[in-house]
Amino acid sequence: MPHILRAADRPEDAPRTIKFEGGPYGAAISFFAVVSDPGKRVGLHVHPYTETWMVQEGTVSFRAGEQTVEAGPGDIMVVEPETPHGFENIGDGVLKMMCIHDGPRITQTFLDPADA
Repeated sequence: MPHILRAADRPEDAPRTIKFEGGPYGAAISFFAVVSDPGKRVGLHVHPYTETWMVQEGTVSFRAGEQTVEAGPGDIMVVEPETPHGFENIGDGVLKMMCIHDGPRITQTFLDPADA
């Protein structure tokens, strides 16, 4: 039987970014459905698995290892396990993207404790 998680069931004061961990639902992936205002960022962190980002709306600056890439709608970036990475909304409007985690739970370690 499929599991349905309805948006209407989310609390009114829930953050705009949705965190979903698939394990409790029998799924082998997890994700963040990011909604981020201009200038907002997520600091450098690592995962023990691959992460895939797909930009849906806006402009983002991704940093992965020593590489920094600007991306927009339709762009996809894949980051290997244990690679330090983070992102910042560098556009004038909202950033919407999916951050797909290759695991049933989200496991991330921030490299600067101030970013956690």
